[in-house]
Amino acid sequence: MILILGSNGFVGSNYSLYLDNLDIPYRGLSRSNDTKFYEKSFDCDFISQFKAVVNFVGKAHDLKNISDEEPYRKANFDYLVKSYNAFLSSDASIYIYMSSVKAVADQVRGVLTEKHSPDPKTAYGRTKLQAERYILDNLHTDKTVIILRPCMIHGPGNKGNLTLLYNIIKKGIPWPLGAYKNSRSFLSIDNLCFVIHETLNGNVPTGIYNVADDDSLSTAELVSIIAEVSQKKSRIWKVSKSIIRVVAKVGNVLPIPLNEERLEKLTENYLVTNEKIKKELDIESMPISAKVGMRKTLQSFER
Repeated sequence: MILILGSNGFVGSNYSLYLDNLDIPYRGLSRSNDTKFYEKSFDCDFISQFKAVVNFVGKAHDLKNISDEEPYRKANFDYLVKSYNAFLSSDASIYIYMSSVKAVADQVRGVLTEKHSPDPKTAYGRTKLQAERYILDNLHTDKTVIILRPCMIHGPGNKGNLTLLYNIIKKGIPWPLGAYKNSRSFLSIDNLCFVIHETLNGNVPTGIYNVADDDSLSTAELVSIIAEVSQKKSRIWKVSKSIIRVVAKVGNVLPIPLNEERLEKLTENYLVTNEKIKKELDIESMPISAKVGMRKTLQSFER
């Protein structure tokens, strides 16, 4: 039986549904549906009821120049330490921790691999890296511990910049960032659930693994898929980058859809390899292609 920590969050709720569809038994703990969430997840006797623990708990809003790192530390590090220590003292044999590629780098030159030296710039990334290092410093040979580093995850219930982009294109507003040529990795929630499921059922050794779709997408491709799903004409304008940068600076102080942080996220290159996890799972490709997965996510926005 599987214990899911953070079962009501975006990833946790989708993974719970994935297990429901496979008729696999699990227990989900979440602060929103269990007032004794913390106490139970720190209790080694309680955790001993389960074979595996999957920890999705964390504060995921990646804001730059944050003045208070404490909320991130509590959610991404302090909670991990307590739940992981309980796991080590329990009879459970597998622990999967949901980290992030942002524990390594906020910007990537080339392709991000598991061998990159970590240098996170945000409170989110720094506290995720702290959690990773605590795990690696406290491994037991009789237990399997998997650290997954997903790139940007999307699926039903997705929030953030993808939703913002979708709403812009659906309204028929032209996409003004056509002058930017970029390529970035995404991760369909279906592919992530598959990886977790196969990891629990297989013989993946303790370690750190990037998780991403096989192919990357450019923002222009993403805009075209959104237009297709929402039955709108794809209108991509190549507005001068200098003008766009001025608008983004204005967006830092005024409530308009574009600011410098969003501009960076929407136009950056961020490529992530998934070769290591695929090798351990003995698969040639992920079950769902990048475009099919993205189309499925966007179709869920229509409902």
